[in-house]
Amino acid sequence: MIKRNLLVMGLAVLLSACGFQLRGTGTTELAIKEIDLSARNAYGPTVTQMRQMLESSGVKVAAGAPYKLILTNEQESQRILSYAGAGRTGEYQLTTVLQYDIRGQRDRGLLSDKIEVQKVFIHDGNNLVGSEQEADDARKDMRRDLVQRMMLRLQQLTPAQLDQMQQTADAKAQAEAAALEAAQKAEAQTPRQSPIELPQQ
Repeated sequence: MIKRNLLVMGLAVLLSACGFQLRGTGTTELAIKEIDLSARNAYGPTVTQMRQMLESSGVKVAAGAPYKLILTNEQESQRILSYAGAGRTGEYQLTTVLQYDIRGQRDRGLLSDKIEVQKVFIHDGNNLVGSEQEADDARKDMRRDLVQRMMLRLQQLTPAQLDQMQQTADAKAQAEAAALEAAQKAEAQTPRQSPIELPQQ
């Protein structure tokens, strides 16, 4: 028994040394230490949970931060997977898609992506209250999963990646500004024709 416990502890130490963590355990260390968070639904449950998760991970959430996380759109859909007897619906599949942007200095876009989660629940036509409760629980689980996946995405961003994204965004903005300036100069230098006046008859 003692040998078995020592073996389990040894494996746990080795796995943690490799950077492995069980889901829902350990701390989520982020390279971003300060972030501005906003969403279309500013007081919705997803952005509220996201703010709590960031703050519990040691990230300061404040306006004017060097980086901004914008939850641009959150859409839920559902479809029927199977039918029970007498034509009653059996299984529903819920799908939630969360689109987000990460912006850096000078409000320049660094990253645009989306996260998708799915959950199946049973709908009992004879127990509508219980079915609705199960659907609500499924939505809560999905929202928790969305926030955890978002944190993992942020956790994977290294300072070097963020710097590279900022440089790319700056270069793109400078190229667009130069192209616009060149187009405006070309338009200003183009001679404008005076309208031809036709003789009155």
